[in-house]
Amino acid sequence: MKRLMRLSGLVLGLVVCAAHGTDVRRFEGETMGSTWSVNAVLPDGADDRAIERGIQLEVDRVVAQMSTYEADSDLSRFNRAPAGTWHTLPPEFFAVLSYALDLAKASGGAYDPTVGPLVNLWGFGPDRRAHEAPDAAAIAVARKRVGWSRIRLDAATRRAFQPGGAYVDLSSVAKGFGVDQIARFLDRSHVRAYLVEVGGELRAHGRKPDGSPWHVGIERPGAASGAVDDPDEVGRIVSLRDRAIATSGDYRHFFRSGGAFYSHHIDPRTGYPVAHRVASVSVVADDCMHADSLGTTMTVLGPEEGMAYAKRHGIAVLFILYGADGRFEERASPAFVASLKS
Repeated sequence: MKRLMRLSGLVLGLVVCAAHGTDVRRFEGETMGSTWSVNAVLPDGADDRAIERGIQLEVDRVVAQMSTYEADSDLSRFNRAPAGTWHTLPPEFFAVLSYALDLAKASGGAYDPTVGPLVNLWGFGPDRRAHEAPDAAAIAVARKRVGWSRIRLDAATRRAFQPGGAYVDLSSVAKGFGVDQIARFLDRSHVRAYLVEVGGELRAHGRKPDGSPWHVGIERPGAASGAVDDPDEVGRIVSLRDRAIATSGDYRHFFRSGGAFYSHHIDPRTGYPVAHRVASVSVVADDCMHADSLGTTMTVLGPEEGMAYAKRHGIAVLFILYGADGRFEERASPAFVASLKS
């Protein structure tokens, strides 16, 4: 069986909160070290098997192009390429990398798709390193390989330049892009309404047969894995109307070493895991690629810098923070509050 791609940057923080009627068909499968599901209102005469095969092909294409866990993926080949070489990329890979580099520039490097060497060093990548804090010297060496501006693109030829030692990790954007690819396939298949989910990231279109919107729940930080069907484990319910939502958090992917807590969210600017009190971040956006990557960006920036960035750029974000008294504190941007009313 082909090894599945694992995207370590995201928490499975979102669940469907509505029961499915008989007019809603459900499809399920596996991808990216997790699962995908689609709830869809199909057109008359639709071929269920063709829909399911088409969905699986979309996510398989993302894995084949952008997985760091697959040795023969386009991304893995680029990461192994010799210094000073140009490489023609598939259209999807090139589009995602172009977007990731643009976000890296806009965020001042808080988001950086070349953070892979640091992710691997801290034991959160495909190298299967032991979860222990590396020393400062090792971090300094890894940081020399990190820097979004080292990657050059040629849009006319769809080529990317490998400067030598660059290791691109698209784990914080590829899953969201996969959700969007499924949505585009369903649109081409004339599916009237759907809710797409990959590893807890969602995108909705249209309405359910009874006219109601798709409802999803934002998981309460610290909830037991698999317990999200319990209303007590859901912190907030959001109605998705032709939009996407992604949640990123630190309460599942972390380790402790020497009495210290280390999140899987690595700040590319310092080389160390983020140290602020963000428990989770949820972002609502027009598509899941943006929601996915902006969730990571907000987590790295933190509640103060991140909220300021969100307000400047109109980002709909909900921060859930660890409080001093053990309770959780919520901070929502104006765009997030507005999204709840739309």
